[in-house]
Amino acid sequence: MRIAASNGNMTVLDDIGALISRLSPSPICDDCVAEKLGLSVRQHANHKTRELAGGNGFERRRDVCSICFAEKLVTRRT
Repeated sequence: MRIAASNGNMTVLDDIGALISRLSPSPICDDCVAEKLGLSVRQHANHKTRELAGGNGFERRRDVCSICFAEKLVTRRT
């Protein structure tokens, strides 16, 4: 699945990684990722953030989302 991106070649994974990187070091939850990127399914954001976690400075943990301020599982880039 692809969503509209500025250069037309970015995948959802690229878009999510770019969003998280722009917010760095502030964390963002999957619900806010889905909302900010216009993803129709929150689980798609969850799947991709889990894919990013543990590599290239991305981490997932329970914390407060910098967008909605709810305490939940969030992803950030260190």
